[in-house]
Amino acid sequence: MAAHHSLDSRDSPSRAAPLLRTLPARAIVAGAAIKVLLFAVRLTGRGVPTLVGVVDSVAGLAIAGGAAYVLFRLFLLARRRLLWRVRRKLILSYIFIGFVPAILIVAFFVLGALLLFFNFSSYLVQAEVRSLDDQARFLATSAALEIQQGGGRDVPALLTRKRQGVQSEFPGSSLAVVPVDRRCAATGGGTDAAVLPLTRPVTEGPWSHIDPPTSVPRWIGCEGFSGLLAYSRGEDTYMFVRAVAFPDSPTPGYAVTVDLPIDDPMKEWLRHDTGVDVRSVSAVEVAGATARPLQGRPAVPRGKGGAAAATGTPPASGAPGAAALRGAPGGPLSWVTFLDFHDWTSGEPGTLLVSTQLSIQDILSRLLAAQGLVGDRPFGQALLRVLLYVVGGLFLVIEVIALVVGSALARSITGSVHELFTGTERVRQGDFTHKIAITAEDQLGELARSFNSMTASIEDLLRQAAEKKRLEEELRIAHEIQMSLLPQAPLVMPGLSTTALCIPARQVGGDYYDFLPLDDHRVGVLIADVSGKGTSAALYMAQLKGLVLSLSTIHTSPRALLVNANRIIAEHLDARSFITMTYAVVDMRAHTMTYARAGHTPLIHVPGPSASSRQARILAPNGMVLGLKLDHGEMFERMLEEQTIPLQAGDLYVFFTDGISEAMNAADDCFGEVRLGQLVEDHADLPSDELRERVLRDVEAFVAGTPQHDDMTMILLKVEELGRPTINRDLANLADLAELAEKA
Repeated sequence: MAAHHSLDSRDSPSRAAPLLRTLPARAIVAGAAIKVLLFAVRLTGRGVPTLVGVVDSVAGLAIAGGAAYVLFRLFLLARRRLLWRVRRKLILSYIFIGFVPAILIVAFFVLGALLLFFNFSSYLVQAEVRSLDDQARFLATSAALEIQQGGGRDVPALLTRKRQGVQSEFPGSSLAVVPVDRRCAATGGGTDAAVLPLTRPVTEGPWSHIDPPTSVPRWIGCEGFSGLLAYSRGEDTYMFVRAVAFPDSPTPGYAVTVDLPIDDPMKEWLRHDTGVDVRSVSAVEVAGATARPLQGRPAVPRGKGGAAAATGTPPASGAPGAAALRGAPGGPLSWVTFLDFHDWTSGEPGTLLVSTQLSIQDILSRLLAAQGLVGDRPFGQALLRVLLYVVGGLFLVIEVIALVVGSALARSITGSVHELFTGTERVRQGDFTHKIAITAEDQLGELARSFNSMTASIEDLLRQAAEKKRLEEELRIAHEIQMSLLPQAPLVMPGLSTTALCIPARQVGGDYYDFLPLDDHRVGVLIADVSGKGTSAALYMAQLKGLVLSLSTIHTSPRALLVNANRIIAEHLDARSFITMTYAVVDMRAHTMTYARAGHTPLIHVPGPSASSRQARILAPNGMVLGLKLDHGEMFERMLEEQTIPLQAGDLYVFFTDGISEAMNAADDCFGEVRLGQLVEDHADLPSDELRERVLRDVEAFVAGTPQHDDMTMILLKVEELGRPTINRDLANLADLAELAEKA
C-alpha cells in the first residue's frame, strides 16, 4: 500500500504549487497590483492621464489571460487526479454509457409526451370552438325557421324563449334579429318572409361584449355564416362565436344573429370539460392580412346587470367519477393554440394566438375515465396504476440487481488491477519474488498468472543479459586484438603502392592478410580465409599468423611455404575446418612476382599502360585448401602449382576473399569475379585508396542493404615504377621476425 500511495500522490493537487510560479500566475499578481495602485490613485481625486487608462486595460487583460491559463491547468490537474484510479474511470464510464443515454431516452419520451399533450390540448380547444360554432348555427337556424313559421309574430318573446333554453349552458349568449334586403334562391317550401313588419333590430341577451349588429355584411351569403370573431377591449382581445341564419325565402327580410361569448364562465366550462384553461388571446399580425377585431363594449361591474347576469354555474360533467376528476390541476403547463377568425366587416380571415394552460393530470384523467369504473375508480386509471406499480417494482429490482452485479464486477476488475499495480511496483523496486494471488479463472486470472510467470523469468533474463553483455565485451576486445594482428599501416616500398581492407561479418572473423618484408628488395603478400566465422575462425587466424611469420623467414618459395604450412596445420586443425590462402613474393630487383594458390579465390591482374591490352585477367593456378587430413599432404603437394609472372610499371593485382565475390543481394545474385574484374579494369588508373573505396561502394550498392554473410578482405597491389629499390623497414619489426624464426 505504501507503493500505491506514493504513486497516487504524483498527481495530487500539491502539484499545483509550481503552477503559481509560472508566468501567467505572475501576470495575475502584477495585474492585480497595478489595479490596486490605480485605484489608490483614483481615490486621491487627481485626474487620471490617458496612458494610465491604457495601463489599466493591459492589467485587466493580463489578469484575464493569466486566470484563464491557470484555471485550464487546474482543470487538467483535477481531471488527472479524478481519473487516476481505474474504479473512478469505470464509474464515469457507467455514467456515460448507461446513465446518460437513459436520461436522454427518458427526456426524449417526456418531450414526445409533452408535444403529444400540447397538440392534443390544441385539438381539444379547436374541437370545443367547433362545437360552439355548431350550436350557435343550430340556434340561429332554428330561431329563423320558427320566426318564419310564426309569420313574424311576437319575435321578442320567441328570442327570449330561445335564450332561456340555452342560458344554463351558455350564460352570456345574445340573440338579435336584424332587417336585411337581398334576394336568395329558396331551398324549401317556406313562405315569403317579406311580410315580417321588421323595421329595426330586435335583441335579446346581455350583449355585454359588443354592440348588437344592425345589419348583415354583404360578404355573408344566403346560406348563412358561423365562425369565430374577436373583439378588443383596451389592450386585451377576446373571442366569441357568431352565427347568422336567414329564413328559407327568395327574399328574406331578416336574419337571426346568435353570439356565444367565450367569457370567464365559458372558459371555466372549457377547463372542466377539457382540462385546458384559456388564459389570454391576441391577434397575430400577418403580412398582407387586414382582419381586425371588433371594438368591444366597456366592462360592466358585476352586480349591475350585464356581466352579473351572464354569470352561471358550469355544467356538471356527465362522465362517471367526475367528482373525483375535478381536483386541482397537477403541474399546469403553458402552451399556445392558433385559431382562425373573420373580420365582421370585410370577411377577411385572421389568426388569433390563444395562450392556454393545460393540466396533464386532468387530461389524462378524462381520457382514462372514458373506460368505465372499477369500484369507485375509472378502469383505465386503475389499470395505469397497476402497470405503474408493476413496472416500477421491476425497475427497482433490476436496478438493485444491476447495482450489486456492477459493483461486484467493478471490485473484481479494480482489485485485480490494484494487485497488478502493486506487483509492478515491487518489480520496479527490484523484488522479483512477489507473487499475485489468483482469485478467478478468467482473463484477469490468466493475466495474474502470466505476471507471476514473467517475474519468475525476469531474474534469469537479467542474468542472461549480464552474460550477453560480458560476451559482447569480450568479443569487442577480441575484435580489437584481431584487428591489431593485421598490418596497421600500408607497406612502404619504393615502386609499390598497396592498400587493403578487412571487414568481418561479425565482431571477429577468419579472414587474414599481411605484408611480410623478406629483405631489402623482396616482400611477401599473404591473404587467407579460415572456413567459418566467429571466435573459432579468429583463433585459427591468429595461429596462422604466427606460423606464416616463422615459415616466411625460412622459405623463399611460396610453394614450399604452403606445403610446410599444410603439414603443420593439418595436425592441429579441426577436421571440419580448412584454410584457403594465396601467398606471393614480390621481387622488385628481379621485377617478378612468384605466387601459389591453396584453394583460395583467383588473383585478378590488370596490365599496365605499356601492355598491348589492359583487359583484366583471372589468375587461378592449381592448389588444394590447407588443413585436410589426406595421405599426409602428398596430394596437396602434388597438386599445388607455383607461378612466376613479370612485373611491368602500372600493373595492378587484386587479392580478395570470397566475401566480396560472393556478396549477395535480395535476389540471391552474387557480385561475382567477372563483375569485380570489370570494375577494377574500368578504374585501374585511380589511386589505390580511391579504387578500394570505389569497389566497396559498388559492393554495398549491389547488395542494397542485404545483411553481410561473410568476411570481406581485399588487397590492392599496384606497381608504380621499376628500378633499383631501397626498402625502409622497421628494425624492431625485423628483430621480432628473427626472434620468431628462431623459436620456429
